Amino acid sequence: MVSDPVQQPHVPVLLRPILANVAPVTGTWIDGTFGAGGYTRGLLDAGATRVVGIDQDPLAIEMAQPWAGQYGDRLTIVQDNFANLDTVAGENCPEGVDGIVLDLGVSSMQLDLAERGFSFLRDGPLDMRMSQSGPSAADLVNTLEEGPLADILYLYGEERASRRIARAIARERAVEPITTTLRLAKIIEGCLPRAKPGQSHPATRSFQALRIAVNDEYGALAEGLMAAERALKPGGILAVVSFHSIEDRMVKRFFQLRAGGTGNANRYAPQLEEESPAFTQKTRKGIGPDDEELEINPRSRSARLRIGYRTDAPADDIDRAALGMPGAGDRKGRKG
Repeated sequence: MVSDPVQQPHVPVLLRPILANVAPVTGTWIDGTFGAGGYTRGLLDAGATRVVGIDQDPLAIEMAQPWAGQYGDRLTIVQDNFANLDTVAGENCPEGVDGIVLDLGVSSMQLDLAERGFSFLRDGPLDMRMSQSGPSAADLVNTLEEGPLADILYLYGEERASRRIARAIARERAVEPITTTLRLAKIIEGCLPRAKPGQSHPATRSFQALRIAVNDEYGALAEGLMAAERALKPGGILAVVSFHSIEDRMVKRFFQLRAGGTGNANRYAPQLEEESPAFTQKTRKGIGPDDEELEINPRSRSARLRIGYRTDAPADDIDRAALGMPGAGDRKGRKG
């Protein structure tokens, strides 16, 4: 059991534009990243017949217990990864799935718990496991060789000083294992210029990269998008909120490919044959927060919403390389 997170209202990012673009909200929905339940409650209150919430974090399910009962059998919560949402749908949605919402990345309740190890601003064990199982961030930081560690920082966090940071980590862990968030943050800060007012903390990109690697977030995203395609009825809606450029690029590329786009995300990927589109889109541009949302929730500043509408074309798999997932061969732009 962990201590209670900082008590503050949970504000689901871009919920208003989701509800506006999918109105009227009806039928059965899957909230594939349940978290604090903001999207689930928004969908149920807007008219969804039923919502199945999925989260791999047992804390999310525990925290929902005080309020979930008010929705009766309209709400089902399942502990799983959204990469498996088509399996969850098959077991829990005999009536089919009319809509799916995915909110990618770490939730505010996880960031606010020092014990979870996501935050470079609060001291805690260097953990970052959303499922609270498997290898932790401390395991990666203390056991990976310097080269693979630098690859993670660069490819998943777009940290251009990845080699310099990996060298510093290797040097420091030789003295004593790195087991806390603030110690790692201090090591990273020592490798980079001091942040100017308004700039992000120097450890932001590295912590993001480690979190993504620990939880295989890009792999789960690729699998989850394809699982959503398999699960949705014709006419069903897929709404995805992403928070940084690599995630948004993968989601954008998925919709491009599955909405009848041609070509490849990179020149090394196999050429894809044109198929009947599995999705349509009202707009190919991502939807960002408006001024009102930015005022209420500053964490929404980097968020982008993309929405696709399922056709009756057969579902198909997509090579991960075609989605533009970071690859170990892409090292251009990295510094010392």
